[in-house]
Amino acid sequence: MNSEVETVITETIQALDNELRDISLKIHNNPEIGNHEFKAHKLLTEYLEKNGFQVQKEAAGLETAFIAEFSNGPGRRVGFCAEYDALPGVGHACGHNLISICGIACAMATKKLLEQNLIQGTVVLFGTPAEESTSGKIDMVKYGEVQRRVDFAMMLHPFANDCLYALMLALDSVVVEFYGKASHAGMKPWDGINALDALMQAWNNMSMLRQQTLTTNRLHGIILDGGKSANVIPDYASAKFYCRSVTRTQLAELKVKLTNCIQSAAQATGCKVKLTWAPNGVVEDVFTNDAMILQYKKYMEQEGIKFPTRAEEERTTTGSTDFGNFSYVVPGIHPGFAINTDAANHTIEFTEAAGTPEAHMMAIRAARGLAKTAATVFLDDALYEHAVADFKKGKSQ
Repeated sequence: MNSEVETVITETIQALDNELRDISLKIHNNPEIGNHEFKAHKLLTEYLEKNGFQVQKEAAGLETAFIAEFSNGPGRRVGFCAEYDALPGVGHACGHNLISICGIACAMATKKLLEQNLIQGTVVLFGTPAEESTSGKIDMVKYGEVQRRVDFAMMLHPFANDCLYALMLALDSVVVEFYGKASHAGMKPWDGINALDALMQAWNNMSMLRQQTLTTNRLHGIILDGGKSANVIPDYASAKFYCRSVTRTQLAELKVKLTNCIQSAAQATGCKVKLTWAPNGVVEDVFTNDAMILQYKKYMEQEGIKFPTRAEEERTTTGSTDFGNFSYVVPGIHPGFAINTDAANHTIEFTEAAGTPEAHMMAIRAARGLAKTAATVFLDDALYEHAVADFKKGKSQ
């Protein structure tokens, strides 16, 4: 990358520092759950409009999604992502306030390069709601917004550690409903068919399955309804289960085994059962593009960041993200940046860390690295061709 491009990126993001901090804190201090991020949506879309982006304020059938775009004509097209939903009860325990400002910082820096004709093409910022619940990026892919608008996609995510290759698992979820027959639990329990017994049998089956499945698989859930009275045999019980695997192929195999656990419990207890899998479909594992992630690694190492080896990172499984669905339709990367905490994501301690000045500084540093990576893909034909070739080669299943 030439020094002028690098300087423009650094100076543009630095000039936005106070504005980005203000946006981050407003989102952090006003947490909104998925598909109800009305304040964050208004804040982000108005800011982007004010700064010269063409903003589509609804997208992919989602009221709190948006697509912001700036172009100087034909050329390569990069997509960045903003997330802004919070978790019930713990607020921004996944740092989506930081993801939002990273997306804005990268989009604004890339826009400045386009305005000065230092690169040619288009920058798109996808506002993707409900990452923690209904997975808005899946809708973006289903509607064709990603593959129609961009050639490659990138985003950043806060964690306790800096990472490039941490395993982001494929995910599906299922609501399970058992239907039995109510009866007096003391007088005539033999006349009842216990839906809660069926649910607990399914739970025990799932628990025993864990011993016989890959250590990288995840099975977990909650009881939604266990009955209304201890003196009545429950005729209805329900639960929600998540299953996760390193690849979508392994996930398909795990789903069959989980389904068997549930259906056998229904058969054993005489209940009927209904399984409702996530209507939006599977959250894909992240298919990290090797060519682009190595560029990001180079720029972050220049910032003083040290990463574990790839083998060390891939021994650590993390969560899941609907960016995985982006990564299977265009070349993509999803590196993580540390925010000066030992806390795991989805904890109140991580929520607190995500609002600190140290976390902001680390987010801005990571955004510089990602914006430089994107600019390099614009400018380096060989790198772009390598990225496309890696993508077309596919991920080992």
